[in-house]
Amino acid sequence: MQKLQLPDGLSVRPANGKDKVFLEALYQSTRDDLGLMDVSAEQKAELMEMQFRAQTQGYGEAYPNAMYFIIEKHLEAIGKATLDFGPNEVRLIDLALIPQARGKGLGAAVVQAFQQAAAAVAVPMTLTVLQENTLAKVLYQRLGFVTTAVQQPYELMIWYPPALQKIII
Repeated sequence: MQKLQLPDGLSVRPANGKDKVFLEALYQSTRDDLGLMDVSAEQKAELMEMQFRAQTQGYGEAYPNAMYFIIEKHLEAIGKATLDFGPNEVRLIDLALIPQARGKGLGAAVVQAFQQAAAAVAVPMTLTVLQENTLAKVLYQRLGFVTTAVQQPYELMIWYPPALQKIII
């Protein structure tokens, strides 16, 4: 993969075993629904751990060649991105930021950098997003993604690099 062009202080690096604690905490920060359950703190922790393992295993089975990245701001972990660089597309499997980093344009900057990588090899970038996740859908639409299919509860979105847009349109 080419060097990504990111704003000052923002970087992306491959994830490693030392990132497990951060990744678990990040996952928990994205699951408000599980946190609202009327169960003991111990049961919530067990459920969160089980769901995190299930997500990790599911990604591994569905995308065996996926690459896992840690997003950093001034060398401090603030998020993660999971991508599959296939022969015909770059698929954004997952993108998550810690609550303090959300809404500041950092996720958009990372997605745009991955779009540049996809454009460099002339392949589209795809992703799925929950239909109810309107904030994410607005962001992806602003970055040029369009919905091409709906499979409840998800929408498949695609972005074509400029070189392919001329061919497809």
